[in-house]
Amino acid sequence: MSRLIGYLVRFAVILFGYAVASLAASAFLNILFLASLGYMPEQAHPTASLYFSIPFVALFVAYFGFMPAVIVILLAEILGRRDWLFYALAGAVVAAVFLGLIDHAGDAAFAVRNTSAILAVIGSGMVGGIFYWLSAGRWAGSWWKD
Repeated sequence: MSRLIGYLVRFAVILFGYAVASLAASAFLNILFLASLGYMPEQAHPTASLYFSIPFVALFVAYFGFMPAVIVILLAEILGRRDWLFYALAGAVVAAVFLGLIDHAGDAAFAVRNTSAILAVIGSGMVGGIFYWLSAGRWAGSWWKD
């Protein structure tokens, strides 16, 4: 019974970590978008639009990155990977897989072909991976080892 509770707690931590990673990736994309518009740090104080747009974009980040992220998280849990570099690189891989899936979807309206936009998405994947490590990845495989 206690093992089942441990599994459920670990699953909840993984879901929490995925939510944190999605929010962090969304915030990074919002910051890059503001910077591309020419806003300086002293000009870009939090407004109501940022409080809305970061969670809203995080929903899209979480939706589109879910399947590749599940594979990476499962792999990390089985292997017991707990280093931040693994999660940063895994986040970049998840973002690259997302970009590849969008490119091969056949809808040219969603294809990302601008180099700076591709690098922004891959960078946001890395940020999301690091924040996943901070919130859940540091204890990966803890349920596996007795």
